[in-house]
This record gives sequence, C-alpha cells and structure tokens, in this order.
Amino acid sequence: MATDVVELILADHRKFEELFRELRDRSADRTTRLGELAALLVAHAEAEESEVYAALKRFREVDNDEVDHGAEEHAEGHQALLALMEVTDPETDEWETKLEELVENLNHHVDEEERTLLNDAREQVPEDRRAEIGKAFLEARQALLDDDCGDLEYVRRIAKATADRID
Repeated sequence: MATDVVELILADHRKFEELFRELRDRSADRTTRLGELAALLVAHAEAEESEVYAALKRFREVDNDEVDHGAEEHAEGHQALLALMEVTDPETDEWETKLEELVENLNHHVDEEERTLLNDAREQVPEDRRAEIGKAFLEARQALLDDDCGDLEYVRRIAKATADRID
C-alpha cells in the first residue's frame, strides 16, 4: 500500500472525479454516491488540514500562503457539499445546480493544490517524511470515516465551524 502523502492525496482526488461522474449519471443511485462522496471529502479535507498542512508548514520551501488558501478552499467545499446534501430530491434542477457548484469548487481546489502545494511537497519534502505524513493522513482519515463524517449533521457542524475561513 502506498504511503507517500502526495500519492495518497492524488488517489483521493481521482476518486472524487469518479464519484462526480457517477453523481452526474441520472440512472445511478445518487443518494448512495453522495453519501460516499461526503464521507471521503470531509475525511480527506480534515485529515489533510490536521496532518498534512500542519506538517508542510514546517518546510520553508513550501508556500504557507498556499497551505492557508487550501484550508480556505476546504471551508468553501464544506459549504457547497452542505448545500447539495440539503436538497432532498436528486431528480430536481436545484440538485443538479448544487452538484455543479460543488464540482466546480472542488475541481478548482484540486487543480490548484496539485499544481502548487503537492508539487512543492514532492520537490521539497524528503520521501521518508512524505511517507510518515502519509501514514498519519491515512490514520486520521480512517478515524473520521469511522466517525461517520459524511453524515448530514456532521457536515453541518463542520461547515459552520469552518465558515469564518471564507473571505
């Protein structure tokens, strides 16, 4: 199993893209897919902030402004996720609109993070340290998944708790 934190984050990003494709499919079980996305998205973001961003800030070659910006974009993602989850009927135009808002928000974040923060980490953080950070990321992410972090009430709490990060 890979433990390089950069590779682990990239794998989650690809999973988000896969889930978005499934959520856009009107014949799919959108409610189940949304639950999967919510759990992975919240667990990923929270573990990334607690284990990855905190560790990357210790490397002076990694841009701290990019780390802080990533946390701000996570807060925006939580808001967009909550807005989608609060639409009860996945067959409505409102649901489709909220899905596209979430997709746009997350794709922007993923693109920026991959071009800046993850490239910096790959170049500036030694491989053994990336593996240590990756292990901590996996453990934190799994603990959040075990805590049912994709539940609507959990998402409401996290969206409220992080709302002050948004400019």
